[in-house]
Amino acid sequence: MYPVHDVDAILLLSLSVASKRRPAELTEVIAAIELAEVPLPSDIKLSDACARLSAYGLILEVDGGYALSADAQAMMASQRKNDDTPKKIYRLKEHLADYHLQGEHKEIYVSAEQIAAAVKSYRASKKVEVKNMQITKPKPKPVWISKKDLVRGATLPPYKRRKD
Repeated sequence: MYPVHDVDAILLLSLSVASKRRPAELTEVIAAIELAEVPLPSDIKLSDACARLSAYGLILEVDGGYALSADAQAMMASQRKNDDTPKKIYRLKEHLADYHLQGEHKEIYVSAEQIAAAVKSYRASKKVEVKNMQITKPKPKPVWISKKDLVRGATLPPYKRRKD
């Protein structure tokens, strides 16, 4: 496949995450791009990348969603799990450069307006406030017992053993 753009690799990487169980919608693809911690490409570039990858048979449209083809899944399976995102994108670009068109495939056209609407709905859903369950709990105040009270038989607070 020639030429290979960064957006192509980013789109494949995000589709592999978003369409693991079922075909992904555009908002799920945008969320996966945000999850990869890469800058969100422009709407026009994403639209062109979708058309380019579908023409090469790497992206399929299934039930109104988007999924990876068998060749694209093979590319993703060859990725190293311990690599960070820039290395994964670099390796995907290498795989895409070596990939050759096999047969004719239907081109999927996703307009820039559709992508802009998906980005807008993703950002709107991101603003919904969610209760964070991982907030640290306040620690109880330590109980101070004077020596005089200890001698008289006051009970000690329960002792917590350090875990080393």
